[in-house]
Amino acid sequence: MSRRRPRPRWLVATVLAASGCAASPEPAYYALAPSEGAPRRAGPRTIELRHPALAGYLDRARIVVRVADYRLRFATGERWAEPLDDMIGRVLAEDLSDRLPGSAVFRERAASARAPDAVVDVDIERFDAGADGAVTLRAQVAVGFRSGGRTTTSRSLVLSGRPAAVGTPALAATMSELLGRLADAIAVVLAGPPGPPG
Repeated sequence: MSRRRPRPRWLVATVLAASGCAASPEPAYYALAPSEGAPRRAGPRTIELRHPALAGYLDRARIVVRVADYRLRFATGERWAEPLDDMIGRVLAEDLSDRLPGSAVFRERAASARAPDAVVDVDIERFDAGADGAVTLRAQVAVGFRSGGRTTTSRSLVLSGRPAAVGTPALAATMSELLGRLADAIAVVLAGPPGPPG
């Protein structure tokens, strides 16, 4: 009676990997995008947008699509294409650059670099859709100035918008729009009050 020969380990590993791929399809990845805004008169020459702080429940790859009855619901098989705090910082920097074309907006400053003329801190406390489907962005924003006699300005902002359709693409579009509106509010502070009519 002949013995059954053991299967090569690489064959077993290949079969397991194939079965795992069949059970877990590749997730869909989403990204936020900059939105256009009205340019304002020149603000500070250099602006540092510090790395945004993010509420812990948002600091994950899975997309929070609804908050209701004290429970979170996550999109199935859908992920952010990069860490959400990095993505928010990148999009906000682009939005601010678009609104303040006379300013240089950067996200990180080397230790040897010259201190910026203004520093922006953003703390995202909420960024999700509620039970009614509306998306809410609640953030604490602080803008500090190095010169010009202007003091640090801090404010709490609550912005909301309703997606045009059901689904993650519309959710991401609304979140991108709200970041643009947040950039609008920050740009107003950075540009200062309007000058006297000419």
